[in-house]
Amino acid sequence: MGASEPSIGYLVKHAQALLRARMEEDLAPLGLTVSQYSCLYRLSVEPGISAAALARSVFMTRQSMGAMLQPLTDRGLVRRTQQADAGRALPIELTAPGAALLEDALPIVDAVEREMIADLAPSERAALAEGLARCIAGLSR
Repeated sequence: MGASEPSIGYLVKHAQALLRARMEEDLAPLGLTVSQYSCLYRLSVEPGISAAALARSVFMTRQSMGAMLQPLTDRGLVRRTQQADAGRALPIELTAPGAALLEDALPIVDAVEREMIADLAPSERAALAEGLARCIAGLSR
């Protein structure tokens, strides 16, 4: 890679920053941040997950997750169950209002992603997804 060519890492980070900024803007009318949306989404996929596991799955620290969950709890979007299944971590669940808000947010997030990849042919989309997955695997070793 020559000095005049941007690095792949830079391009990935730039795309990620633009994606996040656009999602923040488009989710704002729902009163959600991207991080809050990510939490609601993960809870829909993995009900009863612990705060620590939720934090790992949305790329946050456990300390940040505590601060993230409080406003969601205050809004009645999530709740901690009163009894832990095992150990002392209280599982977190999406409430009915949380699920409804997530249903409103999903098309917004999908639209941003569709806009991001609109200029890519289907084969290019597949190649990008495969390439990024291989990059993640390479750094996860």
